[in-house]
Amino acid sequence: MESGSHSARDVITYHYRFTLANGLERDFELALDNRTLNLIRKEREVYPKWTLLAYHKCPNCMLDQQEHKFCPVATGLMDVVDFFKTSISYEEVDVLIETQERRYLKHTTLQRGLSSLIGIYMVTSGCPTMEKLKPMVRHHLPFATLAETQYRVLSMYVLAQYFLYRRGEKPDWELKKLVKIYEDIGTVNRHFSQRLSGIEAKDASVNALVHLDAFRDSVTLFINVNMLDEIELLFKAYFDQTNETKSRR
Repeated sequence: MESGSHSARDVITYHYRFTLANGLERDFELALDNRTLNLIRKEREVYPKWTLLAYHKCPNCMLDQQEHKFCPVATGLMDVVDFFKTSISYEEVDVLIETQERRYLKHTTLQRGLSSLIGIYMVTSGCPTMEKLKPMVRHHLPFATLAETQYRVLSMYVLAQYFLYRRGEKPDWELKKLVKIYEDIGTVNRHFSQRLSGIEAKDASVNALVHLDAFRDSVTLFINVNMLDEIELLFKAYFDQTNETKSRR
């Protein structure tokens, strides 16, 4: 868990405000270290049982229980889960999101609003399985559509392969390892849902995870069945330029 002093320039902030139908409001301020994109948070004296690493531990967890007593995702989400434990996923809510660049406002279901917030916590918490999605958190796009998510994931991954290439390592241009990354993330989503199911709470947080996993599953399917042709059409200008160059030779 990360704590300590950070200057304003060293911190990226995301501010979420939920306004429920009954007028109740709750703010969540997320502060990320600008260099590591780790969630900045303070240690607590007491943590509930459901945050223990051994409690419904993910089978693909890379953390050693001797060194990590608590699940980093669970400790990051404690306040979110606690506040919405009496809420139903399909409740209507107004969500205001403020970043350092712009503001977003959407009237939606609590399930969808929470999935956007929970996604940031999960990726920045310190869970090794989720860390490869950090570049997307740096340029967070709340309420992204399925098509936007697919495009952002593919763009992020291909750029990562270019950086590997620059470092003299072998890039994965066929996207084979991307499928494995998202399969591992799916395992975390499913087992974290089991962790939450052991809490006496209604379904808002659990169904927010289900919503996140549906997007994750769509990305895996998108790659596995080679549905890239539609995106490839967007790059027609590059192909025309290449063909023109060849014709001049």
